[in-house]
Amino acid sequence: MDLRKLKTLIDLVQQSGIAELEITEGEEKVRISRFGNGAAPVMMAPAVAQPMAAMPALDLGDTPAASATADAPPAEPEGHAVKSPMVGTFYRSSTPGAKAFVEVGSAVKSGETVCIIEAMKLLNEIEADRDGVIKAILVENGQPVEYGQPLFIIG
Repeated sequence: MDLRKLKTLIDLVQQSGIAELEITEGEEKVRISRFGNGAAPVMMAPAVAQPMAAMPALDLGDTPAASATADAPPAEPEGHAVKSPMVGTFYRSSTPGAKAFVEVGSAVKSGETVCIIEAMKLLNEIEADRDGVIKAILVENGQPVEYGQPLFIIG
């Protein structure tokens, strides 16, 4: 982001009276916060690319019943969710091109490795916390995951 854009954003914050403005453009992220009479850029750092969820487009002529159905979240399979114990990157196999630890329909035992989460250059094996069958894999290979995010459903 060039200096002219930053100056324009700072002027916008000063003139509008808003307290804070955050803009993400590609991998750049800028947050401008207002302190007292002026505004100053607070943080400028590359943003981590996160997949964006598609928003359903609603026609203004929709009926209330149709709008309620369109806003309903997709149903997750029933069963026990194996959740991420940390923030990191999810991998289904031990090395690129290797066979995945588990697939949908695989029987697993408690303590069996189901995936790897890479955090700070360390590969952490994540184990099933109960016996069962993998009903769903909720994360794509190589995708970043958050603490507590469901990874698998075991039925």
